[in-house]
Amino acid sequence: MAERGAHLLLSLTFLLLLLFTTAAKSTDKGSVARHFTPFWFLVEPADILAVRGSPAVLNCSAYSDLAPRVEWKKDGTFLNLASDDRRQLLPDGSLLLTSVVHSKHNKPDEGYYQCVATVDSLGTINSRVARLTVAGLPRFNSQPDTLMVYQGDSVVLSCDVNLDLVPFTRWELNKEPLDLDERIISLPSGALVISNVNESDAGLYRCIVEIAATMKASDEAKVEVLPETGMARQLQFLRPPVPSSKVQGQDMLMLCVATGFPPPRIQWMFNDKLIDSSGNRSKLIGGGSLLILNITEEDTGMYTCLAGNENDTLQASAELMVQVPPQFIKRPNNIYAHESMDIVFECEVSGVPSPSVKWVKNGDAVIPSDYFKIINEHNLQVLGLVKSDEGFYQCMAENDAGNVQASAQLIILEHAQAAGSGPTPSAPRDVVASLVSTRFIKLTWRLPAEPHGDNITYTVYYKPEGSSRERIENTSRPGELQVTIQSLMPETKYVFRVVAHNKNGLGESSTPLKVATQPEVQVPGPAPNLRAFATSPTSITVTWDMPLSGNGEIQNYKLYYMEKGMGNEQFVDVGGLSYTINGLKKYAEYSFRVVAHNKHGLGVSTEDVVARTFSDVPSAAPQNLTLEVRNSKSIMVQWQQPPPGTHNGQITGYKIRYRKGLRKSDTTESTGGIQLFQLIEGLERGTEYSFRVAAMTVNGTGPVTEWVSAETFESDLDESRVPDKPSSLHVRPLVTSIVVSWTPPENQDIVVRGYAIGYGIGSPHAQTIKVDYKQRYYTIENLDPSSHYVITLKAFNNMGEGEPVYESAVTRPLSVPDPTPMLPPVGVQATVLSHDNIKVTWADNSLPKNQKITDARYYTVRWKTNIPANTKYKTSNTTNLAHMVTGLKPNTLYEFSVMVTKGRRSSTWSMTAHGTTFETIPNSPPKDVTVVSKEGKPRIIIINWQPPSEANGKITGYIIYYSTDVNAEVHDWVIEPVVGNRLTHQIQDLTLDTPYYFKIQARNSKGMGPMSEAVQFRTPKAESSDKMPNDQASGSSVKPGGRHSGDDFATSVGKPSLSGNPTSMGENNIPMIVIVIVSVGAFTIIVVVVVAVICTYRTTSKQKKKRAACKSTNGSHKYKASSKDLKPPDLWIHHERLELKPIDKSPEPNPVMTDTPIPRTSQDITPVDSSLENSIHQRRNSYRGHESEDSISALAGRRGMRPKMMMPFDAQPPQPVISAHPIHSLEKPHHHYHSSSLASPTRSCLHHSISPRPLNNSICHIDRVNSSESVRNTPSTEPLSIPGQSICSVEHPDPDTGPGFLSTSSEEETNRNPPTAHVRPSHPLKSFAVPNSSGTSFESPVLPSTPLLAQAGTAPQLHSVKTASIGTLGRTRSPMPVTVPSAPDIPETSKMLEEVESNYEPDELTEEMAHLEGLMKDLNAITTA
Repeated sequence: MAERGAHLLLSLTFLLLLLFTTAAKSTDKGSVARHFTPFWFLVEPADILAVRGSPAVLNCSAYSDLAPRVEWKKDGTFLNLASDDRRQLLPDGSLLLTSVVHSKHNKPDEGYYQCVATVDSLGTINSRVARLTVAGLPRFNSQPDTLMVYQGDSVVLSCDVNLDLVPFTRWELNKEPLDLDERIISLPSGALVISNVNESDAGLYRCIVEIAATMKASDEAKVEVLPETGMARQLQFLRPPVPSSKVQGQDMLMLCVATGFPPPRIQWMFNDKLIDSSGNRSKLIGGGSLLILNITEEDTGMYTCLAGNENDTLQASAELMVQVPPQFIKRPNNIYAHESMDIVFECEVSGVPSPSVKWVKNGDAVIPSDYFKIINEHNLQVLGLVKSDEGFYQCMAENDAGNVQASAQLIILEHAQAAGSGPTPSAPRDVVASLVSTRFIKLTWRLPAEPHGDNITYTVYYKPEGSSRERIENTSRPGELQVTIQSLMPETKYVFRVVAHNKNGLGESSTPLKVATQPEVQVPGPAPNLRAFATSPTSITVTWDMPLSGNGEIQNYKLYYMEKGMGNEQFVDVGGLSYTINGLKKYAEYSFRVVAHNKHGLGVSTEDVVARTFSDVPSAAPQNLTLEVRNSKSIMVQWQQPPPGTHNGQITGYKIRYRKGLRKSDTTESTGGIQLFQLIEGLERGTEYSFRVAAMTVNGTGPVTEWVSAETFESDLDESRVPDKPSSLHVRPLVTSIVVSWTPPENQDIVVRGYAIGYGIGSPHAQTIKVDYKQRYYTIENLDPSSHYVITLKAFNNMGEGEPVYESAVTRPLSVPDPTPMLPPVGVQATVLSHDNIKVTWADNSLPKNQKITDARYYTVRWKTNIPANTKYKTSNTTNLAHMVTGLKPNTLYEFSVMVTKGRRSSTWSMTAHGTTFETIPNSPPKDVTVVSKEGKPRIIIINWQPPSEANGKITGYIIYYSTDVNAEVHDWVIEPVVGNRLTHQIQDLTLDTPYYFKIQARNSKGMGPMSEAVQFRTPKAESSDKMPNDQASGSSVKPGGRHSGDDFATSVGKPSLSGNPTSMGENNIPMIVIVIVSVGAFTIIVVVVVAVICTYRTTSKQKKKRAACKSTNGSHKYKASSKDLKPPDLWIHHERLELKPIDKSPEPNPVMTDTPIPRTSQDITPVDSSLENSIHQRRNSYRGHESEDSISALAGRRGMRPKMMMPFDAQPPQPVISAHPIHSLEKPHHHYHSSSLASPTRSCLHHSISPRPLNNSICHIDRVNSSESVRNTPSTEPLSIPGQSICSVEHPDPDTGPGFLSTSSEEETNRNPPTAHVRPSHPLKSFAVPNSSGTSFESPVLPSTPLLAQAGTAPQLHSVKTASIGTLGRTRSPMPVTVPSAPDIPETSKMLEEVESNYEPDELTEEMAHLEGLMKDLNAITTA
């Protein structure tokens, strides 16, 4: 005891020292962590306009934790500021030009400047580029001229100068500065506009350009103002609008100066919409020019100036393009990375025009290469990082409106050491290239010889031979032993190596593998000199030259073409070098490209070229022609443009034709531009005129509209007030409509331009309809039957609506018969797509042949499953002829039907369609796992379980995992496969007095489900048959890491967990340390004493509990159980066939307890022949390898065998087996050998004393064949311990009465295959065997053994049974008699089990079995008679 205490004290001291060391290392590691460093520009240089001889400053300031060094570039070249007298670097980094130098032939200071900031330990960043412009010498491109202008007109005085001189330009009148306002404005070119001229504007004008001390004046121009004569002057533009381009945020002045008499009225249109010039952002200045403040991208478009007076109308258009400087939508982010990785810097920008993007690394431009690539237009991808790639990367975006930059830092980290101190994997083995193509290579390898753990992942390093940049590719999931390397170059040699890593870190690298990609197929290059030009309004000719790199004879060309803005590209095959495409749209833009084709395939496509077909006359007439009578002599004609796609060119104007009455001669007037109205004057009073309009292009006039007529007034009526109310209003109601009629107002001197009819249920303001002034009646349609409507009628003119007149009416009732039902959908089909999705489709005979739905019908899909029987329907509505039903259960049969509904009409439900969802892996583990020891066989245990709650398909097998260490890795557990849906299995050759842990995993056709929780069981200490192990814990679940024994507890106490702060140790804490050590020592001594007491108590108090066993003595069974004894199923007599059948019918098609030997290798699955017995030991040696039976334990042997074990779950055994089937007919005996669905050897039934009688007293009867099958052991002990199983009991009769045979069958087994032995009855009743005269007592049946191999032989002997039985480790076993179980019953509920438990004790069960024995004797007597 004292020695153990001393050892514990030493362990404690060692743990404290280890804790101090670990904390110190953690502190050291944390101190060297790398972080991103702030480094950016506070101020960047801006564009400036400098004056010659004056100073200029370009501002720049950078920020970083370390002081940056600032330099300047001009036109991409660094400036040497140290030797420059005129340029100086200011302390904040700005550049000062003390005196700007600029002349006609020497412009050293004008150009593009860029600020460059550098921190030696980090990197370099560049600022945006700023432009320095120097104003030139004063110079006039045009001089003002002397003008004479009428009072009220507008005048323009020219003074055009360069744009850089406009800010320095001003005007003088009579040598006095001229003040500008909204009437007098200066244009962007420098010209002066004076609108609405008056006498005070007369005088001498001159233009002044003044820069610094230099001033230059233009020639003087005299403006003379003439009095207005009142005579008409032609309308004309002095300055029409011109196309312009401005940067967003600036102010824009669109010119439009017109003159004429009467003075013109100026209006502006933007994209066919009239501009409100009284708004906040736009106003008219200078007599008609449009000023737009703070323009935005939305202001881009076509602007049209409309100038009109009573005599003429003019218009002129110009386009405004608003440029938007580049703006970052997404800036690049700082990145941490390791060497050999691939990274992407993202950069997303917007602007008008679209910005160009370039990347800069540490101040130098990044040149695209194999390792630096521009992807997705703007992003930078760096492949195979190396240490030198560290630094700052900048995204520089530029367009005509400006440029911006954004930077990000890249830090390359060293590979961190793993936290664990365990070993790392060795190098992966046998790295080979299993597939080599032109641009990808697939690598495969084998597991390292020393993986040192689970979840091994792999990294492939590769590079072109001779390159220093190595890239990496990781496997997609742990344990994967292959990877495909993409995006390689053709005909290039690459070097590959593979590294495995576990939780402890990277392992050893494999030997480098050199592989060359294949050469790429030689296809043609792009065709040069691709040209396209229009040859007519509907055709375009395309020409090209032969590709320079033909790589073989060109077979043909594919000419692709597509209308711009459309997505449907078409192509034609061309044999020559030109082609004319006909049938194109008129005045439409098309894009073309050509691809050459040779024997290797299609080549490289050319770039797109664009061409537009010629324009033509419009192919449609203008729309919505309307006439408005203004007075007795004029009519306003209005219309809309022809439909889109029919213009066939730019509309240049419209031609209006009109005639009086029905005369054939007509008069023509034309409009210009996009004007959509025309006032026709000079007409006769009270005369009807007809009008029609046609659109014009440069090619001519298109189709005309139909004639539309209107009559001028007899006299000029009054329109200074609204009309009077109509003189009368009459209504006539129908079922769904009301006919309204009226008479005009009594006062005919007021203009009436039309009538407004309002109506609604209870209110006349719900809807309003306007009709022509000539109309006297109108029918209001689409009304509701039996509804009260209020109707109002008002006359209106340009002044407004007059006084209304009211009337009401009630529509007539509707007598509609009940709607006839619709035809139900037909052809309903259910297509299974997955384990939870089924697509339902159908057809509708009430639709047209194309099955296109054009009305407001919808379909209702309903579905249900019959399990359970009372399941309710689920429904879903859709407007299509198909519906996806989701959220279904796996492996479940569903029925579907469809109904169609349209309005109030519905169909009946359609014929049903059925579909069974696919299987999927089980979602739950097997349940109710129990482990018991076999009576008299302490080294053999029996494990029972129940199927998973959510099997999601037919269970095809189970895998039993067991180990002595619950915390062991999964691959270290021993596995026992169980094929089929058996629910019990026995495991033998276990070590005595050893705790085992068991887990079970279910499998179906889709894969393995989850494992059950571990169940603990301790084998007995001795092999005494009357001593059963303590199975108290057979049903307990054990989670990994759990402890169950006192020894384990003592072990855990011996390793206490200590924690503390090593940095707080000092001289002042020495007394505290002494107290801690003494306390721990005392605590250790106390723990040792407690553990000793617990161990002593545990040894003296251990109890061994016995499990139930079924023994047959003098023809009766005795049940011994530690938990429950259940009543066997009641039996009933089928008097017609005299068969003994169980009352409960089980739907389970498979036996509960059978034994399925699993071949240890794929070679074990062989047909049974006479050489099988000789090959048994060879197979066993193949399974065991070279290990001897004495060298390893049973459990160790299983572990050693695991890597060589193969489990063909779905394979069918080739050898014939005797399987169990129900007796389908009593008339003909069945003679069949069936291949079992389990991967097992053949099974047979044991025969005892065989008499010459047709039937003997064997446990199960087989057909007479010249072969013997190995024993299939069937459990008979505690068969009801698992719910859902039934018992096939065998009574052992007394010697004087003879044995009887008890058979079971089920009436509902037509579609199932329960394992019941085939019987050939020769007695007329064909149901019961006649007992043998001499009875034979035999051993209690035992549970299945793994494995049992078939043995070939002759016909069965009369008094002996030969079986071939090989144990797990190759030991020969004695023959074991078996019974054949019946199909399991329907699983019993817990309530039924409780009743059985409470009603039957062991003595009562013995009495029941004795009663059953008597019943068997009576039955035997009946059959004998």
